[in-house]
Amino acid sequence: MQFIDEATITVAAGNGGDGLVAWRREKYVPKGGPAGGDGGDGGNIYLEAAPELSTLVEFRYKRHFSAPSGKSGGPSNKTGRTGDDLRVAVPVGTLVYRKLDDGTEGFIADLRAAGERLTVAKGGRGGLGNQHFATSTRQAPRFAEKGAPGEAFALRLELRLLADCGIVGVPNAGKSTLLAAVSAAHPKIADYPFTTLEPQLGVVRLSDDESFVMVDVPGLIEGAHSGAGLGDQFLRHVERTRVLIHLLNGASSLEEILHDKSVIEAELAAWSEQLTRKPALIVLSKLDLPQARIRLDELRERFENVHGISAATGVGVTELLYETWNRIRSAPMPEIAVPHAARILLTPVETFNIDRRDDAFIVSGDRVERLAAMTNFSSDEALARFEQILAKMGVEKKLREMGAVEGDTVRIGDHEFTYS
Repeated sequence: MQFIDEATITVAAGNGGDGLVAWRREKYVPKGGPAGGDGGDGGNIYLEAAPELSTLVEFRYKRHFSAPSGKSGGPSNKTGRTGDDLRVAVPVGTLVYRKLDDGTEGFIADLRAAGERLTVAKGGRGGLGNQHFATSTRQAPRFAEKGAPGEAFALRLELRLLADCGIVGVPNAGKSTLLAAVSAAHPKIADYPFTTLEPQLGVVRLSDDESFVMVDVPGLIEGAHSGAGLGDQFLRHVERTRVLIHLLNGASSLEEILHDKSVIEAELAAWSEQLTRKPALIVLSKLDLPQARIRLDELRERFENVHGISAATGVGVTELLYETWNRIRSAPMPEIAVPHAARILLTPVETFNIDRRDDAFIVSGDRVERLAAMTNFSSDEALARFEQILAKMGVEKKLREMGAVEGDTVRIGDHEFTYS
């Protein structure tokens, strides 16, 4: 399966069903009153973290998701059927961003637990039937509400793999060989740069009760954080790990090893300062080679707690795994930093805004636009109710303050009116 860790989708919740204008028609009940039923609510759309998924590849083929709308209300005060909710499965570890009108995006949630659900688009409320608009002075209302439109958004999904330990290092340091030796993973192994073209996950099992997930991050090179090589595509997957294994190539000279170590540390720091604070184990690979054993002694003179291993012969591997396991158990669960370009979305405040453009007054705001969408303007009674609510909200007063005079054009959502 192809590894895809980013996708853009659109979601559209169901519209609410229209309310009904109807009257009681019973044989022995004279002058039956209003009995129009309410429309059903539209279906919601939610994302659910599914442990059986490991990639966002499914969203390459299906990118648009719509929930069913609610049904219209019926006579005898019968409420229309509610639209079914739509479940969209995503991998555990998916970050969700919402595309905003100004071209930026807002962070919504981090789905890091299996079964966790997030409602990303709410269905529209069903319109009220005419039974709700009867008053002492209006005993036979001849209007009902339309259903409210469901929410619709463009979302960006970003997968950051859930792994306890990440192996980082330059190409050909032996990362894939180590992962294959300690788990059931089968990464591609060859003697040329960028053998691994996507992160590889493997479960390391120490006993029936002790295991952890290890990820092999494709080889990093200088400039990886800004797009060189493959690093900018996969450095994000290191952020969730609790411990890092910094693997160095034992077949290289001491100068090359020290250079590689400084390059990897600089790239991790350039990507995120949080990566530099993770517990890291310095590990020299290919200890079955004579020169690697010399390099190990030289490194231990410069740094503390340097491990030497040979994935081919198994030397030092068991000790490394238990040391890694002990570090994982004592390390805290890492937090994911929200990028500065993506602000966290908060619950909107119920308000409205009026702009003057092209000799027209543009009234915007969630509540006022929803009100317009739910009003049947072919009914004089419904129009009068619409105007009353606008007056209570302060829209009419604000229009007057901004200089609106009789005959001016006022736009609310898709509707256009003449101010009077």
